Amino acid sequence: MSETPKPRVSYNDSLKMVHNPDGSVTRLTLFPITSASPNPDQYTTHTSPFLSKDITINTQKNIWVRVFLPRQALENNTTTSKLPLIVYFHGGGFITCSANTSVFHDLCAGMATDLSAVVVSLEYRLAPEYRLPAAYDDAEEALHWIKSTDEPWVTKYADTSCCFLMGSSAGGNMAYFAGVRVAGAVEEFKPLRIKGLIMHHPFFGGMKRSGSEVRSENDTILSLSATDLMWELALPEGADRDHEYSNPMVGKGAEQCEKIGRLGWKVLVTGCEGDLLLDRQKEWVEMAKKKGVAVDSSFVEGGFHVIELVDASKAKAMFGLINKFMLSSA
Repeated sequence: MSETPKPRVSYNDSLKMVHNPDGSVTRLTLFPITSASPNPDQYTTHTSPFLSKDITINTQKNIWVRVFLPRQALENNTTTSKLPLIVYFHGGGFITCSANTSVFHDLCAGMATDLSAVVVSLEYRLAPEYRLPAAYDDAEEALHWIKSTDEPWVTKYADTSCCFLMGSSAGGNMAYFAGVRVAGAVEEFKPLRIKGLIMHHPFFGGMKRSGSEVRSENDTILSLSATDLMWELALPEGADRDHEYSNPMVGKGAEQCEKIGRLGWKVLVTGCEGDLLLDRQKEWVEMAKKKGVAVDSSFVEGGFHVIELVDASKAKAMFGLINKFMLSSA
């Protein structure tokens, strides 16, 4: 009789995961979470500058969204001037974190208040239980939900003709690939209209090591071995890091990028010099520009991967960039 295989602990301590024999993982790191506003529709009982609520959009897949609304919109109670819509995808290397993870909740709350926007943050399925393109499928399903929902916070306050797709890290990767899908089927998503993509420290990879990867191989925030493991768990079985989901600069990646350029969408890419992924992000920016995409990019000195999630002053500065970008795109 063969011995039952035993779970093994990830070789990368920063991820703190146990690989189970059935291909799933046990996530040992418990990130702080934040609940949505209690009784969010009773806004008169709240003093917060924003409110949030969770809405299930697919029970079988356990896909849901957290919708953020600036309190001012509720108090004005007017539909004469609807707010821009930001559809947000959280980070976590496609394998961890959630829409209710505190750092992502706080970022979305900040955007709702500082940018006067309706923010819809997606809870999507994680790998390796659901490998890519499952997360992209969930993003597409969420966009279809937005275009047809009767949820008042969306129908009453959000201008769905002025929509931006945004994500942090793996979520930045999702914003791009969700955008590519919409760009190839614009009519299917009307009256939802995408005006631009906002990629916050987007997560890209590749087989050949970049200069920033070599320089920051042992970075304590995001190490090279951590990114390798994330891609190993997230990509389709048998794929390597030169799969287009990881490396959109290879294969048909450039052709996909052209779809965005032809529609005239603008793209904002934010990052920092201290991020291991810096060179990947800059490479994508240059590729996109060559394919006719209008790209604004900002790579600040120092910092580390998604520093804006934990540094309030950096987040404020990024909100300023996003506000300027949204005004120029709309």
